[in-house]
Amino acid sequence: MPATSIQSRPEARRRRVNRFSRLSRAGLVSIIMTLPAPALAGSALPRGFVYLRDLDPSIVQDIRYAGSHNFVGRPIKGYLAAACILSDRAASALKAVQRMLAEKKLSLIVWDCYRPKRAVADFLQWSKDPTRSEMKAEFYPRTDKQKLFVLGYLAKRSAHSRGSTVDLGIIPTASSFAPSPDPSQPLKACTSPKGERFEDGTIDFGTGYDCLDVLANTSNVLVGGIARHNRQILKSYMEAAGFRSYAKEWWHFELIHEPFNRDGFDFEVSTSPSSNQRPTR
Repeated sequence: MPATSIQSRPEARRRRVNRFSRLSRAGLVSIIMTLPAPALAGSALPRGFVYLRDLDPSIVQDIRYAGSHNFVGRPIKGYLAAACILSDRAASALKAVQRMLAEKKLSLIVWDCYRPKRAVADFLQWSKDPTRSEMKAEFYPRTDKQKLFVLGYLAKRSAHSRGSTVDLGIIPTASSFAPSPDPSQPLKACTSPKGERFEDGTIDFGTGYDCLDVLANTSNVLVGGIARHNRQILKSYMEAAGFRSYAKEWWHFELIHEPFNRDGFDFEVSTSPSSNQRPTR
């Protein structure tokens, strides 16, 4: 057999391998192009949304519904990570507030931002189960659980799901992270005075966060003078940045000119690719 014939076999194999490799790559690209967005990047956000930490890492985050320290007592459906996600417009407005507070050696702390619609549905299902009231002593000690929606503390359709509503407070700049609850200690009523209720690190607002009680009403005159003053400070800063307050919750603010004025979104709260966040509590 001629030498040229012997040398052509490896060359033919290489050609077949290269052709197979090209076809495989083409097929792989085709498969990837047809995959849904979550399969491509679990942390990708819809256009117009941002991770607050990427825009302003100085704002302290204590995303309660990603952990167990909330009125339900467990992580809420749709929260895969303790991350604040907001519309770009709302996040930029918070950055402006943070800049103003920094001049007074104060900082924002956020407890909830974008909220998936499945989380809202989770709240509704929980409210219908009379056997689940583990966190009542802290978060709704004087309120009937079955009336939380009727009284306006919870809603079947939440503005949070549109991505421009946020729950927040103010802490001293020296507090770089939120305190963790001690599970060995008994629950303390959110309506108790500061120093007696759970210490969340904030300046005194008269109640704890997510206190489902009339005492949390923004203009309630029964809270002390310092708390009323602090609520007004928070309200004025947020209104200056384009937010409106909610009469029943001193911590709740909605961006007036929100970009997504629709039914809401249901993508899950996931971790930012650039996140160095603390573990979920």
